[in-house]
Amino acid sequence: MSVTPAPVAVRVCAGIDWAKDDHAVCVVGDQGEALDRFTVSHDAAGLKTLVRRLLTAGVSEVGIERPDGPVVEALLQADLTVLVIPPGQLKNLRSRYGSAGNKDDRFDAYVLADVVRTDRRRLRPLVRDTEATTALRSLVRARRDLVAHRVAVANQLRAHLQVVFPAAATLFSNIDSEISLRFLERFTTQTQADWLSPKRLAAWLRSVGYSGRTDPAALHAKLTAAPRGITGEHADVHASTTLAFVAVLRSLCAQIQALADRIGEQLSLHPDGHIFTSLPRSGTVRAARLLAEIGDARGRFPTPDSLACLAGVAPSTRQSGKVTAVTFRWGADKQLRDALCDFAGDSRHANPWAADLYARARARGHDHPHAVRILARAWAHVIWRCWHDGVTYDPAAHGALQRVLNQDQQAAA
Repeated sequence: MSVTPAPVAVRVCAGIDWAKDDHAVCVVGDQGEALDRFTVSHDAAGLKTLVRRLLTAGVSEVGIERPDGPVVEALLQADLTVLVIPPGQLKNLRSRYGSAGNKDDRFDAYVLADVVRTDRRRLRPLVRDTEATTALRSLVRARRDLVAHRVAVANQLRAHLQVVFPAAATLFSNIDSEISLRFLERFTTQTQADWLSPKRLAAWLRSVGYSGRTDPAALHAKLTAAPRGITGEHADVHASTTLAFVAVLRSLCAQIQALADRIGEQLSLHPDGHIFTSLPRSGTVRAARLLAEIGDARGRFPTPDSLACLAGVAPSTRQSGKVTAVTFRWGADKQLRDALCDFAGDSRHANPWAADLYARARARGHDHPHAVRILARAWAHVIWRCWHDGVTYDPAAHGALQRVLNQDQQAAA
């Protein structure tokens, strides 16, 4: 009596090429054949249609290029497994299907779906951070963007002053500091600054609560030694430009501070906040940035090396024949790399182990950015252990740090 084998379920995968107005979708079968191709609009109705057609086709896993946004939310709410294939990786995968290098949304959707079918074991399902971490990440990145805008406006103001009022461009250390902005609001032109004497400048500085260490006489000497600015009937026109830059800087500084305050509030409430604030010289904003970029989904980084690689602080090795080259890792999460390297570069000023590791890297001939990445890779292992175990950083439990301290003590003895 023959036994009829049970039917094997056909594995159906899908790929979505994300766009601003609409999204190209491709559904493939277990042999790589395209079962369905369609396009949905980027609105509520379109996303409902997307989910319905995927579920009707029996899709359980979807490949897509980005890990967030309304499309990803709709897929996750439908209990579909989302596999993120970054744009850079997708670009390289196109060569599997042709050498012409053509770029087409429908073709990219097919590539995403077929890669999910063939390379599933290489892909890790999207693991979501909590809403608290997502909100904190939004705050941290918004503040960083505003800081970049502040730097740009400050550079524009400085360039403007170097032409119309050179003395004001370098009078104080920071052009966007409170005292610089107050000075430019009160003395907008070279003519107004000419009224100042050492005594008058000292009196004005006292009236605005200047707490700098520079003697007013020295500041006045800088004013008089600088090249003369524009005077005459057109000076007031240039002053309007100066005041416009000052107003923008004031607004940016106020919003940056408001975001920093809110970041501090959210960090103090976050369950993982104590881990990152315990790191040396992490402060509030830096700790929040590390937490926001690393996240709180432990499954995203199963090993410390996975964290170091995604952060781009682990080198990339290329080998061909007898030639082996160790190079900079270009494929990385740049936000995460910047956050980790920013912390690592400053930690050496407060942690002897970090300072020793950085100094030894420099002694081997590495430049500053390379030495910082080496230090960041070492910190990635320490941070991962604290993060994975949910404990604060304890210098007494840091074996490598204790060895450096013992060596210093023995050398001193």
